[in-house]
Amino acid sequence: MHDLNLDGLKPLIQYGALAAIGLSLVYKAVHKPKRDDEIPIVGSSGFLSNYLDPFRFLFKAPEFIQRGYNLYPNGIFRVAHLYRWEYIVCGPKLVKEVGNTPESVLSFYAGVEETVQGSYTLGRTIAQNPYHQLTVRTSLTRNLHTRFPDVRDEIVCAFGDALQLQGSEWKAFQVLPITMDIVSRVSNRLFVGLPLCRNKEYLDNNIRNTIDVVKCGTLISLFPEFMRPIVGPLISRKEQNIAKALVFLGPLLEDRLAKEAELGPDWPGKPNDLISWLLEIAVGDQRTPTDLALRILGTNMASIHTSSMAFTHALFDLTTHPEHFLPMREEAERVIGEEGWTKAALNNMTKIDSFLRESQRHNPTGPLVMQRRVISKDGFRFSDGTVLPHGAFMSVASLPAHFDPSNYENATTFDGFRFERERVEHMSQHDPADQDIFKRHMISVAPDHLPFGTGKHACPGRFFAATELKAMLAHLLINYDIKAEVEGVRPPNMVFGTAIAPSPTGKVYFRKRQ
Repeated sequence: MHDLNLDGLKPLIQYGALAAIGLSLVYKAVHKPKRDDEIPIVGSSGFLSNYLDPFRFLFKAPEFIQRGYNLYPNGIFRVAHLYRWEYIVCGPKLVKEVGNTPESVLSFYAGVEETVQGSYTLGRTIAQNPYHQLTVRTSLTRNLHTRFPDVRDEIVCAFGDALQLQGSEWKAFQVLPITMDIVSRVSNRLFVGLPLCRNKEYLDNNIRNTIDVVKCGTLISLFPEFMRPIVGPLISRKEQNIAKALVFLGPLLEDRLAKEAELGPDWPGKPNDLISWLLEIAVGDQRTPTDLALRILGTNMASIHTSSMAFTHALFDLTTHPEHFLPMREEAERVIGEEGWTKAALNNMTKIDSFLRESQRHNPTGPLVMQRRVISKDGFRFSDGTVLPHGAFMSVASLPAHFDPSNYENATTFDGFRFERERVEHMSQHDPADQDIFKRHMISVAPDHLPFGTGKHACPGRFFAATELKAMLAHLLINYDIKAEVEGVRPPNMVFGTAIAPSPTGKVYFRKRQ
């Protein structure tokens, strides 16, 4: 079992926060920011608020953001971070402007760098040229249909190996560790194939790296920017994790490079996997085992982190609202009976799709999404006249939009089939060819539904994530019974700063289907 007790992060955060208090006071005394009186501040009032609010924000970020959204539902406000302001954008019009603005003006990659400190936790080459994301957006997505039988096979094997249930016994499992194991195996069936995708040491290193990126990125961000080149390499575990990855990936990557050099890029029997897709794009120094292994680690991090949290949330929601279970089981059995286990069949599991989308609506990865940094020297001007200066960081308020009654009827109620009903109602009133129906799918992005962001940098891996999650949930529904550890009680989410994660210790009961 992996060290997933993220409560263990708290002592590190507490020590880091104490150190950051002193650093923040010194930093703000030396770097007094120019006030921008046109953009309202959400936080405390008084002389010390500029110093205390960043620490309150660490533990009460959703409350700060909700308060700002209530005051400025179609505008922009700001909150104090330790060493800077965070500008928070609300309302569909302005959110679309953020999503559609070019990278040369509002940088997605610079925003991600601030969030995960990727130069230190993932590698500077990845931060400077994340070409592997193009691979995910294109080759991985195009091959989902072809590779789905492998995905399905790995789901069956991974669930069986992880749960190992006998007879009619109920057995409680911590959901997040089990889910990370399964997601890691299924993802790596596509990334590196058999037999490596079932190598426990290899998988453990991918999971450990995922946790390390989150932990270390959080710690590094507690230090001012000028100190990060010093503390970043000391805190990061990137070098240890890449060295371990190369033990397993090194010989495989060297063999692939050698065969391509000898036989050409389309050599007979070339595997249809992430390694091949990366080599289709990689040039120069990118065509080395170390650089390729970093890309594989980074792709694993994104896949394991997002999909395992989403599936864990979904299981907590399902056991808290068990009335959804049997209708989804019936749907999965009916569709599989008619079409078999295919990727196309998943498109007709509308209840399952709707349930996962609703679970994401209630449980995004945080109250803020779509982090950007203004890199245009002229700053950035919104259509309402608000100007953000060069270097400013901005985000979009997602959680308040998800619970806004003007966006959703009974917005605070968990209604797993709301999107299925909307799709049925829409189809009854419009031409079936109307593309608007796709706005209700799990993969759909919109200013009022932001788990995958929206616009130019909407999550490129969402098509794989949706396929993986729907196939996993359908398999579970058909083959297992589940129930809450405590009836009607959902394990509480863990919130720190702008991160929301499912309980790392929360349990549900599983048994073989009776």
